[in-house]
Amino acid sequence: MKIESKIGKSTSSDEQIYRFITNFHNFKELLPADRVSGWEASEDKCSFNVDPLGRTGLMIVEKEPYKLVKMVSDPEFSSYQFNIWIQMKKVAENDTRVKVTIEPLVNKMLLPMLKIPLQKLADGIISKIEGFEF
Repeated sequence: MKIESKIGKSTSSDEQIYRFITNFHNFKELLPADRVSGWEASEDKCSFNVDPLGRTGLMIVEKEPYKLVKMVSDPEFSSYQFNIWIQMKKVAENDTRVKVTIEPLVNKMLLPMLKIPLQKLADGIISKIEGFEF
């Protein structure tokens, strides 16, 4: 099962969004501040606490300049495995469309519990991108 955000619209360029997202020192700004703590990051890896799930981490595993960033959960920190894709499409100057897809790789029995929080996460990242000055 994949969870997809709405398609967001940003007035920033695809290049600005891509450069921001591909450095995990910045990525914290796109996550819900009330649920994330203990942030640690390098350019291509990060780890943090998520209320109520505990410590988790992300690694960038694929980058296609100005179009796609694919992240996976870091097995060193994450008890749950998942993939996140952030896609960007330049429509016009200062008009970039962005979509977040999250694929939880968990037991099918856990999916109903995770669906709503992951949908909120995907939509929340899009909302932040839409309102962010990169």
